[in-house]
Amino acid sequence: MPKATRTLIAGEAHGEILELDEPLSFWGGFESETGTIIDQAHPQVGQSLVGKIVMMTVGRGSSSASSVLAEAIRDGTAPAALILQESDEIIVLGAIVADEIYQTVMPILLVDDVTYRDVASLTAAQITADGQIDPR
Repeated sequence: MPKATRTLIAGEAHGEILELDEPLSFWGGFESETGTIIDQAHPQVGQSLVGKIVMMTVGRGSSSASSVLAEAIRDGTAPAALILQESDEIIVLGAIVADEIYQTVMPILLVDDVTYRDVASLTAAQITADGQIDPR
């Protein structure tokens, strides 16, 4: 299976693949207490992200999204990992803060279009520390 184009946050994870139809803002669009999408305009409103490998082309939203994501990582209500096509410094900052303060890692991988499509076709996957994405 493919390897990440770039590993933004290294770590291991496994879970069901959930490809979001649209980008999500973790601030205002995600409820960290439950790990669900609460943005009423998002096509997947009500969907839980807890423990899933969440795919979205790019993040969307405010600088406050990093603190919401960090809290969700701490509380165990965050995705298991994120796979993006475009780097999002705000999302990465949330994961860095969670790692530094709470010693909890949520991997974030950056992939190209072909890899994105390949991974999106999977039901579940495992991410290795070196950024390898394997079917599960």
